Amino acid sequence: MPSPTLSFAKDIRPLFRDIDVGHMQPAGYDLSSYDDVKSKAEIIYGVVSAGTMPPPPGPVWTAETCAMFRAWIDGGCPP
Repeated sequence: MPSPTLSFAKDIRPLFRDIDVGHMQPAGYDLSSYDDVKSKAEIIYGVVSAGTMPPPPGPVWTAETCAMFRAWIDGGCPP
């Protein structure tokens, strides 16, 4: 059975906490916007997979979360 398709609305947007959205807006990243996350997906992946984001409070993304984000990118960034 094929794995279900990942989507921004269902799987990716919930990864970004409100504090993350607010923190990154001054830097020009709207993590609540599909178009913005899609256009900056490789950059975002680089920082979350390096463990430098998200900032405290809260944990950095797990390897599984990073893998899901990577799979979303590799799947064409479905909305």
